[in-house]
Amino acid sequence: MSSLRRVAGHIPITAYVLCIVEFAERGSFYGVKQVFSNFVNRPLPVGGNGAGAPPHGTQQTAGALGKGTVIAAAVTSSFGFLVYGLPILGGWLADTRWGRFKTICIGVAICGIAHVIMVIAAIPSVIQAHHAYAPFMISVYVLAIGAALFKPNISVVILDQNPHKKPTTKVLESGEKVVIDPEATTERMMLWFYLLINIGGFMGVPTSYLAKLVGFWPAFLLPGIIYFLLPPLLWWLRPRLILHAPGGSDLGNVCKVVAMCFRRGGIKRIGQQGFWEPAKPSVIAQSSNPIAVSWNDKFVDDTQRTFQACGIFLFTPIFFINDGGIGGASDALSVMLTTNGVPNDVINNFNPLVIILGIPLFNYGLYPMLRKYKIHFGPIARMFTGMMICSIGSIGWAIITHYAYITGPCGDHASSLTCVDADGVSLVSPISIWWTAIPLSITALCEILVNVTAYGIAYSRAPKNMRGLVSAINCFMSAIQYAINLATAPAIRDPYIVWAFAGPSIVGFASAIAFWFIFKDLDKEEYIISDNDDYHLSESTSTRSVSDEEAIGGKASINEERSFRHPNKEKHRGCSAMMR
Repeated sequence: MSSLRRVAGHIPITAYVLCIVEFAERGSFYGVKQVFSNFVNRPLPVGGNGAGAPPHGTQQTAGALGKGTVIAAAVTSSFGFLVYGLPILGGWLADTRWGRFKTICIGVAICGIAHVIMVIAAIPSVIQAHHAYAPFMISVYVLAIGAALFKPNISVVILDQNPHKKPTTKVLESGEKVVIDPEATTERMMLWFYLLINIGGFMGVPTSYLAKLVGFWPAFLLPGIIYFLLPPLLWWLRPRLILHAPGGSDLGNVCKVVAMCFRRGGIKRIGQQGFWEPAKPSVIAQSSNPIAVSWNDKFVDDTQRTFQACGIFLFTPIFFINDGGIGGASDALSVMLTTNGVPNDVINNFNPLVIILGIPLFNYGLYPMLRKYKIHFGPIARMFTGMMICSIGSIGWAIITHYAYITGPCGDHASSLTCVDADGVSLVSPISIWWTAIPLSITALCEILVNVTAYGIAYSRAPKNMRGLVSAINCFMSAIQYAINLATAPAIRDPYIVWAFAGPSIVGFASAIAFWFIFKDLDKEEYIISDNDDYHLSESTSTRSVSDEEAIGGKASINEERSFRHPNKEKHRGCSAMMR
């Protein structure tokens, strides 16, 4: 196969419709999230309409609660932490209790309630009576819970529709014999998935303008209307999807495998070749202390691949931080600059715009061209390239902040709430906010290389019954980013905002180099989606089960014969060095 051109395989229509589901959910999510900071940070503008919109023709930004940059950063960061931290629970519930599709539907229902409460909080009379804070905060955290159930499972359900698990050959109509590559197919599906995420993310443009020109209540109402496209879409999809019933998580067996490796191999073997071998039943059977275990050799290989994936994910938080600065630094910078009527938060939508334009170029231009010339641009190489470019590009944020301090009327206190004139109108630097589009565009292209690749790694390197959980671990890396943002929120203030961009850029450059040297050998592996049909092996009634203590302590007898059966399946419905 090495001499044949590799191409992406057929993608079923249900996968595309699931991407539309993701669009509706992300459109509503990012539509409201885009205006959170201004809603919390800035007070009702002087001379505004009382709904949060400032007077026309001024440099003021939309606002409602007037809590300041520190509290605004804390609210947005805590929200982000919950959205990406709670999926650990959402992924586990999907794998073990509810199934992925049911978990998605429950999350959709919870988010619907949150959108209704959020609109109520933005009613002008509620804001003016100073009663908006409590319902707004309730809606924010209810939304986080619903999103946490939805987020870790939607990408897994999409990739469950991929019929290509291993490389196969096919003769095209032109007579050319090619390899149908599961990696290329997965990459194409996830590029479509990420494209629809960012088309949804572009909803921040109309909501920002609505907040600036009309007020916050229509800015929260529009995403809610889009959100209620989800129930009919999910109803149509339900009988047409390939779904897997929850079979119980493999997490327990993974823990037993790791314990077996430590017990029989010793802690000194971490990072050495063969660390995982002692847990394989074929090796255990030939050892001096053989025992019966409830997994097979392939499951041990899957466990190793899962730990490799988790190790890869550990390098992404610093990438996420470089994609916009630590804490609320980018929001603080935006209020320093001249907007000329453009909402200060609308500029952030250059990120999804560049991704929307860039994904077709990657999907149907760059990647097919590389495959045509048999250049293997593997997942590790893609992520390394994205991390390096992002670290370099994020320096642009620091440069713009430096010059905003120099040219602004308030010097190095340009983002302070006290940087206003005698009438309370904000004072800003003459530097245009459009300059921030340059680092935004550079880091956005890097997301295509890093984030899209991470989705595929989370799916392909996980055991079947842990895909929801491993996808959630990938999400959890964003929670780490938000936790860092939350912890540093008090420090994101004048005159230190330059270093909020420059510091992570330096760290990101160094970590990208370390990432490459640790994981570069994984690009030499053949890409295969884990399809171990013997997952969750269970023993027949003629043999006794092996307890946790026996699996870890080695007390089971080798003379016990085992026969295994597969669990029932739902019918077709139309950590770094240790991991080497």
